[in-house]
Amino acid sequence: MPALSAFLGTGSRRTPEGWVGRIAKPYSALVALGIVYTTTIEIVDVFAMTIVFLGLMLALVFLYVGATTESSKDRVPWFDLLFAGAALASSAYFWLHNERIITRITLLDPLTTADVVSGSVLLLLTLEATRRTVGPGLTVIVLVFLAYNLWGDRLPGVLGHGPIDYRHFLDILVFTTDGIYGVPVRVALTYVFLFGMFGTFLSRAGGGDFFFDAAAALTGRRPGGPAKIAVVSSGLYGTISGSPTADVVATGSITIPMMKKLGYSGTLAGGVEVAASTGGSILPPVMGSAAFIMAEFTGIRYVDIALAAIVPAALYYFCVYYQVHLNSVKLGLRGLDESGIPKLRDTLRGGGVFLLPLVALVTALLLGYSPNYVAAFGTLAILAAAALSSRTRPSVAMIYSVLAETTTRVVPVVAACAAAGLVVGGLSMTGLGAKFTDLIFLVAGSNPLATLVLAALVTLLLGMGMPTPSVYILAAVLIAPAILKLGVPMMAAHLFLVYYASLSAMTPPVAVAAFAAAPIADANPIGIGLAAVRIAIVGFFVPFAFIYSRELLLIGESWRVAIAIVAAFASVACLCLAVEGFWRQRFGWTSRALFLAAGVGLMSPSLVARGVGALLGAVALLLVLRQAPGRAAAVES
Repeated sequence: MPALSAFLGTGSRRTPEGWVGRIAKPYSALVALGIVYTTTIEIVDVFAMTIVFLGLMLALVFLYVGATTESSKDRVPWFDLLFAGAALASSAYFWLHNERIITRITLLDPLTTADVVSGSVLLLLTLEATRRTVGPGLTVIVLVFLAYNLWGDRLPGVLGHGPIDYRHFLDILVFTTDGIYGVPVRVALTYVFLFGMFGTFLSRAGGGDFFFDAAAALTGRRPGGPAKIAVVSSGLYGTISGSPTADVVATGSITIPMMKKLGYSGTLAGGVEVAASTGGSILPPVMGSAAFIMAEFTGIRYVDIALAAIVPAALYYFCVYYQVHLNSVKLGLRGLDESGIPKLRDTLRGGGVFLLPLVALVTALLLGYSPNYVAAFGTLAILAAAALSSRTRPSVAMIYSVLAETTTRVVPVVAACAAAGLVVGGLSMTGLGAKFTDLIFLVAGSNPLATLVLAALVTLLLGMGMPTPSVYILAAVLIAPAILKLGVPMMAAHLFLVYYASLSAMTPPVAVAAFAAAPIADANPIGIGLAAVRIAIVGFFVPFAFIYSRELLLIGESWRVAIAIVAAFASVACLCLAVEGFWRQRFGWTSRALFLAAGVGLMSPSLVARGVGALLGAVALLLVLRQAPGRAAAVES
């Protein structure tokens, strides 16, 4: 059954040649121009544009992604041309009947035969596009939910629901804004695409090289220099890409070989890169697609989400950086040779202009512009900054190439968002979301901490093999209501889920970022995922900290916010010391236990608990300092 097994995975990327290739690239560039025009200059009806957008992007899937990994890398077979044509035809049908679809009464006005045929074609093409671009994980989950919609009425007890026939099923999923044309695809059109263009322009203009050189100049000469370069550069790159896997491939191809050359094992080098890249999805100002979807789901302004995420993201990266530092010193890993480190002054002189787009981005956000205009302003700032130097000055050919590249890079995100929309629409039909909330409380009882732990575990479980936006969408529908019932504010509850949806990219057994790092590190992906989790383990507790201490989201009186932030950073430091068992020298389990207790106390919202935590941390530090160097080498750690 080799042929069947090939169809159970993702497809392979291809570069079409011949007449298809001559059409595909201009087509991609025109799609990008059309999206920019209709989302920033001449705003059109969003529902109509969403219809057109999804059809255009689905067609690109079948042109640029083969059916299996064994598919031709340059030839587009006849059936993929047929699928691309069917995607365009079905969307053309919906666009032509847009007014009727908007004004009809759902479930009362019957669907025509043409409606059913076009809707069924769109549904099947979306599932196949999801399988090819995202993989079987999300596809199987969508199929399970769709099967539940159609046949869940046969289940006994609370899991059962009323009968739903196929036309009812199709009506909700395709002909309303609750399904495939719902919030996820709309966000991909209005926000994700434009920020993807911002990131692509910044990278192609030289911004990615500047970020890497700046990270090398700042951290390269320190112990474990390549690993620290990975942490800083991946964070900077990740905040503009928003994709852990893309970040791993872009920065890991440089940092992982550097780390291995200086003595890191392939597993540890891959783990450092994966842990660093994963945080990009929660790092302002851009964050990732999930944050834009959160803004639409909750009605909270994106700028407020970005501001609230600053401290949690800083705590995460402090955790990863400090863990890398302790590990590097413990293993005796040196920094880079001075000859291989760029000078910071030269780096800023050559690429400092690329800080201007980030300044423009943040300024536009703070001035209250909507994210689509923020991305547009940022992109214009990139072009202006790049034009200041003859070395980076953008040409027409470069702009054309970036437009086409942006479109093809966003294709997997659109497919994932469309698939997630099918799940959301299905849940609205059956009321499974409310039942899932009851199930969480049944398992966790009335214990808020147990409910949060269960919510985190389920979110990580949902993330097996799925992209971050899809994980968050499912978690927002299934899990957020349970957290909100605890009295947790909307911002904290959804940011909690965004955070864990992002962390799922490195969590075994299906850690998508670890699998991306495996061929670069020449190491087992499960081992890389476990190494990444160990490096970032303290970061897994940060969401609990801001649930119980809202000051970490910059909410509350200034003095309380300041105390909470200082205590949180001290807590992370203590917990890292407890995990690593090292500070200047190895130390034993007594000191580790004290550091652990100190970290827990400092993370508490209680001022008394923080005081006790600070005292325990001081005692642990004194024990380590008083430990004789000769005895330290023999201490069990």
